[in-house]
Amino acid sequence: MVQVLPAVLTLMLLGLLFGLGLAYASRVLAVKQDERVEAIEDRLPGTNCGGCGFAGCTNFSEALVEGDADVTACTVCGSDTLARIAEILGEDLDLSAEREIAVVRCRGTEEAAARRFRYEGIPDCAAAAEVGGGHKACEYGCLGQGSCVEVCPFDAIHMTPDGVPFVESSRCTGCGRCVEACPRGIIDVQPERQQVFLLCMAELGPREVRKLCTNACLGCGLCARRCPQEAIVMQRQLPVFDFDKCDGCGTCVEVCPADSLRLSSALEEGDDRAAG
Repeated sequence: MVQVLPAVLTLMLLGLLFGLGLAYASRVLAVKQDERVEAIEDRLPGTNCGGCGFAGCTNFSEALVEGDADVTACTVCGSDTLARIAEILGEDLDLSAEREIAVVRCRGTEEAAARRFRYEGIPDCAAAAEVGGGHKACEYGCLGQGSCVEVCPFDAIHMTPDGVPFVESSRCTGCGRCVEACPRGIIDVQPERQQVFLLCMAELGPREVRKLCTNACLGCGLCARRCPQEAIVMQRQLPVFDFDKCDGCGTCVEVCPADSLRLSSALEEGDDRAAG
């Protein structure tokens, strides 16, 4: 017992010395975080949506303080919040960048779109696309499994009864999560100021496209010919808009035989025809 006691005391002393050494090292070698990081993070929504291009709100806050990001990259925060963050950074805020929203460019509903087979697998668009290239006959068609709905952190996308997703523009922040989740690439993030949206991406001629979907753009060019402002040209069987010329008169929407065009006001009001 007498022989063990010195060894125990020695170990205790060494433990105490090591502990004090580690405590001292942690204070001396500690990397001090800029107080602005926490102040900025407290003002961010905490959704970690990734719309800013960073993994989460913490990473975005650090990038802002380090000068590697722009305040306006956060698509979720309102102008008041962005102004507060800019004030923390000691910067002038430029809010000239226009707001963007997601648009699902397909109206391939259950009734309108032709099917090659019936899909009864995992309710996931990527999984559905792996099965023979997808059950929809149109390679540009929405697969209707709701993957975009699942990834939206703002509850801005919902599946409609006819099997295509609809974006609530008032909730959408343009973060792009739905764009990344869509294996068909039929969701775009577009400027909210646009007056007209084309809800089809099928670059096909009228004969071929009508076999695939009765709601598809026919590529007829009638919208371009009738546009009073000459704001539309046809490229690859689809109309392309010059929104510096477009005044939102709605002529193109009225003359479209396929009902493939929508005024922005119709999308905002939740027109069920605009879903998808």
